Amino acid sequence: MTLFGLLRVAMRALAVSKLRSALTMLGIIIGVAAVIVMIAVGAGAQARVEEQIRSLGSNLLLILSGATTSGGVRMGFGSGQTLSEDDAAAISREIPETLAAPALRGTAQVIWGNQNWSTVIFGITPEYVEVRQWELAAGHMFDPTDIAGATKVCLIGQTVARQLFGGVDPVGQVIRVRRVPFTVIGVLEGKGQSMMGSDQDDLILMPITTARNRVLGASARAKQRSVGTIWVKVQEGHDMKAAEEQVRALLRQRHRLQPGADDDFSLRNLEEVAATQEASSRVLALLLAAVASVSLVVGGIGIMNIMLVSVTERTREIGLRMAVGARTRDILGQFLVEAVTLSLIGGLVGVLIGVGTAMGIAELAGWRIVLAPESVMLAVAFAFAIGVFFGFYPARKAARLNPVEALRFE
Repeated sequence: MTLFGLLRVAMRALAVSKLRSALTMLGIIIGVAAVIVMIAVGAGAQARVEEQIRSLGSNLLLILSGATTSGGVRMGFGSGQTLSEDDAAAISREIPETLAAPALRGTAQVIWGNQNWSTVIFGITPEYVEVRQWELAAGHMFDPTDIAGATKVCLIGQTVARQLFGGVDPVGQVIRVRRVPFTVIGVLEGKGQSMMGSDQDDLILMPITTARNRVLGASARAKQRSVGTIWVKVQEGHDMKAAEEQVRALLRQRHRLQPGADDDFSLRNLEEVAATQEASSRVLALLLAAVASVSLVVGGIGIMNIMLVSVTERTREIGLRMAVGARTRDILGQFLVEAVTLSLIGGLVGVLIGVGTAMGIAELAGWRIVLAPESVMLAVAFAFAIGVFFGFYPARKAARLNPVEALRFE
């Protein structure tokens, strides 16, 4: 019998008991839909993590000032004043494949007209936006003359622009930061959330000298030219681990630390952090897909169970077909095609439900999803494999029936 003939016989047999066929397919439908939804959600989470990693910039090292101890209480990294602008300049000068950008950080209430907003203030040099790969949406960057003259100009992030100005163009407007007037000369492109969930667009950038002398600094800090952090960008193609060790050795030498003494700074390789985050999100996506695949296996067991019942119910039919000349492979093919047909129809319906559910989650919950054609094809192929695997035993049992005993079956 041809494949088309087997398919026609299988469809006729399935149509005899429509409700049982529909209930049998339900497990496959739920399984395929669950696989598609879980893969879409997991891939969306992974894509979101990758976007957050890219928003930080590539090939970055982050250096934080050391910790201080006061009254026996040890403070966290960044509480000391162990880094300076001179350290950043030395890194860029003595390690040619790097570019270092010092930064001061603080918080302040910002006022424009009758609007105000609490945000993060960064005092930076022009190298900072290059290291962080931060583009301007409007306006222009301040230059070295603004650094030398401690000019009262600033760049604002998208969140600050939205909260203070609404639909008004911020460029050229004057805002007050801790009662000091600043002219907004540029608006930064949006970067979104960081890997830790903080809003990277809720900030104001200003010349480091202005921040130190007029907004964030103190006289002792001004004399020392101290900074809280130094961002270091390593050129593409260079070994990040080797660059990390070079930076560490240079800072230890500059800070006159003896061999065996602890670092008075914290050096973090963000490439390693990014790799860990990506690996975690990838494992999560695979775990979600694996959990969803269990329901496909359960659906396959349901198909095998129903097909075994069908073989028992149709024993006389099988014996009659054998008696009039049906071969073993014809019987095997008939029941195998029935099982695969159940799986494929259930798989196609599951694809429609899964895609619709994933899009509904994205619309209603606001989650990021990624619907890849490969995942849809994988789910359908898995459904086909389930039909073949769990349909083979009932089909084989039907094909090995003795015609004489089958005709006697009541």
